[in-house]
Amino acid sequence: MGILIGLDKVSHEWPGKKVLADVSIGINEGDRIGIVGRNGDGKSTLLACIAKSFEPDSGTVTWRNTISVGFIGQSDALDDETTVGKAVLGDRAEFEWASDGRIRSIIAELLRAIPLDALVGTLSGGERKRCDLARVLIGTWDVLLLDEPTNHLDMHAIAWLAAHLASRWPEGEGALLAVTHDRWFLDEVCRRMWEVHHRSIGSFEGGYSAYIQQRVERDRSAALLEERRRNTLRKELNWLSHGARARTSKPKFRIEAARALLADDPPIRNSVELKRLAVARLGKQVIELESVSLSFGDTVVLEDIDWIIGPGERISILGANGAGKTSLLRIMTGLLAPTGGSVKIGRSVRFGWLSQQLDNLQGKGDWRVLDLLARYKQHLIVEDRPTSPAKLLERLGFDASDMTERISELSGGQRRRLALLCVLIDEPNVLVLDEPGNDLDTDMLAELESLLDTWPGTLLLVTHDRYLAERVADNQYALINGHLRHVPDGIDGYLHLLDECMSGGASPDIHPSSRSAAERSVSPHAERRERKKRLDAIERKLEKLRHEPARLEAELHALDQTDYEALLAKQAELEDTRTQIDELESEWLILIDMIR
Repeated sequence: MGILIGLDKVSHEWPGKKVLADVSIGINEGDRIGIVGRNGDGKSTLLACIAKSFEPDSGTVTWRNTISVGFIGQSDALDDETTVGKAVLGDRAEFEWASDGRIRSIIAELLRAIPLDALVGTLSGGERKRCDLARVLIGTWDVLLLDEPTNHLDMHAIAWLAAHLASRWPEGEGALLAVTHDRWFLDEVCRRMWEVHHRSIGSFEGGYSAYIQQRVERDRSAALLEERRRNTLRKELNWLSHGARARTSKPKFRIEAARALLADDPPIRNSVELKRLAVARLGKQVIELESVSLSFGDTVVLEDIDWIIGPGERISILGANGAGKTSLLRIMTGLLAPTGGSVKIGRSVRFGWLSQQLDNLQGKGDWRVLDLLARYKQHLIVEDRPTSPAKLLERLGFDASDMTERISELSGGQRRRLALLCVLIDEPNVLVLDEPGNDLDTDMLAELESLLDTWPGTLLLVTHDRYLAERVADNQYALINGHLRHVPDGIDGYLHLLDECMSGGASPDIHPSSRSAAERSVSPHAERRERKKRLDAIERKLEKLRHEPARLEAELHALDQTDYEALLAKQAELEDTRTQIDELESEWLILIDMIR
């Protein structure tokens, strides 16, 4: 087994923070390596350094002669004016790639809802990520370097990607390095873990679960050593505590040894311990949906959903991108009115909503963290003891220096933790989390799960993080073709149902539908493609109508002011145009939320 890439004494420092220090490590043929670590510790820097995207401050990165390396960073270099087909497939002729089963499967999964003739500049961030991923996977590489490859992918696409990478090379050939917070993906694909921590790299055999076991053992051994050190420290402190006069006669080397122990005292590690956080009392009735449907024009999003959610239930809602999960949450919380059916919300229900866009932080970018916390009550009861929001935030991984930072200057993970805290300290009894794991590293995800383990109210969760969904929810429900289905077999059962649906098999709808069998078998990806087409059509109409109100107003003022019939007709035309624009803009806002 030969070495493919070697790092020798690599160091690198970004302004104000050194992330790598004298790192020496190698990548061998057959390696499947997952890279984990806290946000900001240098995972992406390490991967970009291995890809030779930049030169480290010191040290060398050596590639074995003739090897080819494919790299996906967190940002892409796709040309906005290029078509998707050109960006992904390059100059390959259609007959060339269409006859290659490997390339066809990549295109079918990752670009199912993206037209090949669309311009890259018109795509959303998630669609661009899929295009960049497809572009690299189509190539034949000796080494693949992937930075957050599962971002913007739904559970079906993540499962497909894991299977693709697991079978991409024969045993003992090729190499894969992946930076990701998706712990299920790490267990499925990786056989070795690198932990970027304190400017160095720790290597662990096995996938994520094996890494956690080894880390627990490492921490246990470190704790024993620390306990011995603290025992010695206590003895030295006791020895030094007999007064200044006594210390003058003590041997100098003993005093220096004690001071060295004090200087080496490590800071207490931040951790999330928000247990038994007080919540408002929750009655017997929480949420009841009866024959709920939602449509936008001819597009059916939800159809004939009956669902009763009781107190203390812990539910994850599964579905492909664009299946309507966020719309369902908005209906359940009263933020969106259904087009059919009814929603009953218990009188005692107090929702705590963590949205993907962190709505509770919108417009507060210039605020400092402490200014935001000052808007909330300053005394909370946690574990039967009073505490403050600032103290809770420290337990969510914030340092004292972070408290004076502006919200716009925080990292994505810090903003998400701050938004979660603001939700919790309002003491809701129904917690609604829409992709709460975005931007969180594996350590903080584990802490979030520990927090949710002790959540005493009702929990509604939407996430593509399979590990998180299975960890904190007791029941899974799936949205497929507009219908809701309980999935007692969990996520494996859901993916099986989705495969049946996408292959044109029996529809997994839970309720009978007035739609035809052909309509019911349309895949979620195809539905998303139709929504994208509708969105494009709306944007074209809005562009045409953009100047119409001004034109009609000018014509209205130019009319003979004594010609009342002409004035009324023109006024009616103006009002009709404004109404049409309002309706199109409302539908555009809803569709853009579904497609994200």
